[in-house]
Amino acid sequence: MPAKAKAPTGRKLVIVESPAKSKSIAKYLGEGFDVDASVGHIRDLPQPSELPAELKKTSIGKFAVDVDNDFEPYYMVYPDKKKRVAELKAKLKESDELFLATDADREGEAIAWHLLEVLKPKVPVHRMTFTEITKEGIARALENIRDLDTDLVDAQETRRVLDRLYGYEISPVLWRKVARGLSAGRVQSVATRMVVERERERMAFRSANYWDLSGTFTTESAESFTAKLTSLDGRRVAAGRDFDDKGNLTTGRNGAAVHLNEEAARSLAYALERVPFEVTSVENKPYTRRPAAPFTTSTLQQEASRKLRWSSRSTMQVAQRLYENGYITYMRTDSVFLSNEAVNAARRQATELYGAAYVPSSPRLYKAKNDSAQEAHEAIRPAGDAFRRPQDVRSSLSADEFKLYELIWKRTVASQMADAKGSTASVRLAGTSTAGQKAEFSASGTVITFPGFMAAYEEGKDVDQEAAQEAEAERRLPNLKVEESLTSTNIEASGHDTTPPARYTEASIVAELEKREIGRPSTYAPTISTIMDRGYVTKRGGALVPSWIAFSVIRLLEEHFAKYVDYEFTARLEDDLDEIAAGHVKRTDWLKRFYFGGDDLEGLAADVENLGEIDARAINSIEIADGIVLRVGKFGPYLEQALPADAPEGTEPVRANVPDDLAPDELTAEKALELMASNGSGERVLGVDPSTGREIVAKDGRYGAYVTEVIPELTEEELAAIPVEYYKNGKPKPPKKPVKEKPRTGSLFKSMSLDSVTLEDALKLLSLPRVIGVDAEGAEITAQNGRFGPYLKKGSDSRSLATEDEIFSTTLEKALEIYSQPKQRGARQAVPPLAEFGPDPVSEKNIVVKEGRFGAYITDGVTNITIPRDTTLEELTRERAIELLADKRARGPVKRGAKAPAKKTTAAKKTTTAKSTATKSTSVARAPKK
Repeated sequence: MPAKAKAPTGRKLVIVESPAKSKSIAKYLGEGFDVDASVGHIRDLPQPSELPAELKKTSIGKFAVDVDNDFEPYYMVYPDKKKRVAELKAKLKESDELFLATDADREGEAIAWHLLEVLKPKVPVHRMTFTEITKEGIARALENIRDLDTDLVDAQETRRVLDRLYGYEISPVLWRKVARGLSAGRVQSVATRMVVERERERMAFRSANYWDLSGTFTTESAESFTAKLTSLDGRRVAAGRDFDDKGNLTTGRNGAAVHLNEEAARSLAYALERVPFEVTSVENKPYTRRPAAPFTTSTLQQEASRKLRWSSRSTMQVAQRLYENGYITYMRTDSVFLSNEAVNAARRQATELYGAAYVPSSPRLYKAKNDSAQEAHEAIRPAGDAFRRPQDVRSSLSADEFKLYELIWKRTVASQMADAKGSTASVRLAGTSTAGQKAEFSASGTVITFPGFMAAYEEGKDVDQEAAQEAEAERRLPNLKVEESLTSTNIEASGHDTTPPARYTEASIVAELEKREIGRPSTYAPTISTIMDRGYVTKRGGALVPSWIAFSVIRLLEEHFAKYVDYEFTARLEDDLDEIAAGHVKRTDWLKRFYFGGDDLEGLAADVENLGEIDARAINSIEIADGIVLRVGKFGPYLEQALPADAPEGTEPVRANVPDDLAPDELTAEKALELMASNGSGERVLGVDPSTGREIVAKDGRYGAYVTEVIPELTEEELAAIPVEYYKNGKPKPPKKPVKEKPRTGSLFKSMSLDSVTLEDALKLLSLPRVIGVDAEGAEITAQNGRFGPYLKKGSDSRSLATEDEIFSTTLEKALEIYSQPKQRGARQAVPPLAEFGPDPVSEKNIVVKEGRFGAYITDGVTNITIPRDTTLEELTRERAIELLADKRARGPVKRGAKAPAKKTTAAKKTTTAKSTATKSTSVARAPKK
């Protein structure tokens, strides 16, 4: 008997990505709609190790992509999303229509497609998109529902498969030749190359010294202004821009510039003091400045970096919250377009706040620099057809949300305001020194007569020097006339050194990536986060500084995978993805050409197969000075000095550690020689321990300076005295090699340095842990120093101490008082996570220690393990964390509440097998061919 058809209920299921977004949308949809969230992606390409056994040896096994069958991806539902999928299926059964309302970009389209593939709806399906979560925005979205755009899905799938092929083919080469746990990526490797290239420029840079003159000049009416020397006897005076990166003076268009040294500059300043000057030219020009376009993802990240000092990741996290709660439009976009409603709202608000004179007669229209801008259809702006002013939403936003909303509101309103108006004046004045040299000075200034948009907002500058120059240019000058006489006073000479190219900041590297059309708005924040998480780049203040391992990685990629880190090649990949999104190119054809090659172009597979020999030692070596090479080793970078030709065989080369806080451009030849001289021996002898007679030395190790004792080698007599052991059958057994006694060690306190630590200090450090006493129950209390600072330990219970000095000064009475207080695990909550140990060698994800509901635990984002009771946080090391995670992986997932299975009949077994197969086909789905 056929199943009875479900009667229509009129229910409509709407699926979005996030729970916060679903709550906001539900407010505007009302009765008849059920809004639920997929909570991001529900499935993805699995790790090859997660594939079913029968697929691991097929063409799918290497990438989870069938490269021999039109690059068909093999997708798996995330284990933690299976319950979510089941819940969505249950809701879908009670619904008559399905609305896929994921984000209006390629990734959102792909999420909608995955939902369609897994849920397999039997009801009408609609694609609904919106750029703002407001009543008006949702209403417009319902009026403009459409079908799924399979071309956008193809483009996103191509990007995903491309990134899998790129990473899985090239990363293993880095593991073999540089270090385990490294990764290569289509955009991340190019971004890392940009940072490394800039550091190379700084390392090669040679500073030049030059001098110039400035003076105060006074008119007959006693008005004064400052001017700078620009030419001497008709020749331009050299400034910083006239020197190349080698410190050499370059030739200008009008011949070589005059290079003033200190002696010449001071002599000229003296000869010009109180000399009469005359105005030789006055030039006035009108000044106009237009407002900046509304925010795109890129410009928002740049401006938040400049004005709020935020990272790209933080900016996008805050923007996501503002969008999901209906305060701004969609925050992943490279469009500068504003809807008519937005333009009218901005113009109306500017008129109300600043007056009609501040609003132009017609709306401003902006065009994206990138013709392929496609991520969304509108710039980032306040949501709604009428903008809420910052003061109206302050009480409902967090401090960070308010700052970002205010920035977006100001930029949007200013974009529809009038130009700033004013005038600029440039003057030249000349005088003859007492030595007969004709000196010409110049000054310029800008007067803003009408601020226009600047009344609401002014765009920030990347470089402080630019802002200073602009501020200097906007000073007011007296009303001067040609041939007017001036009196010179306070003419001073000042020296300058040319500076190397500035390092990238998050703002400037995002701007450069966008300028080169590399990546897309949604990729910038995760790209920067990835290269920092991988250890390729660190931040010093706001600047991005490459690590030495990044130098090795980029050198290998440049020498053996040159086109894959080529800027134009990477930008063309984005253009190709745009062509696929537009339906002009088939994704299978493009992937075949990229991977297998074609049209006289070798593909990635051939490039990897034909690598040839790679000299790992050369890849990981950088010459710093004559005979001194920096090597990137397993435990970090170190310097190595070449052995002389007559060195005895077996002689070890002299080595020295490189301090972690020393940036690559700071490791000059002079600094390398200094490190070799102070640290080349590897130790500094402090004296002899009177109680043991052993030598005590101070060393600089990978994790900082420490002291240790030298255990002498056993003499021949001592070795001979080791008793001979016998097997049970009486045959003699050679004596075991004696295990060398482990020396005592102690890390230097923060208040100590390698150069100043004394024997007395060292002996105190070697005496740790210090036994303070025992409590009433006989438990011993000790004081010691750990990775996270000084602490007390009683059994498995540890408590932090305020200073390192308290290790030696804390009394038993004080220790008992500390232990009488409730334990505060939140004492170090200011900087979550509690600890970081770098990438795990298996999962390649960052290992961190977090505070959980049941105490501190170790995680790499995939596997979690609670810190054992016998190990305190202070004692936990990277090696121990890796060991614990590996042990947890080996044990597999815990089966909670499992019961012994009952014996099944043959019929029951068949039923169970059928159900199992059905479940698998739901949770593991392969993409159809396209």
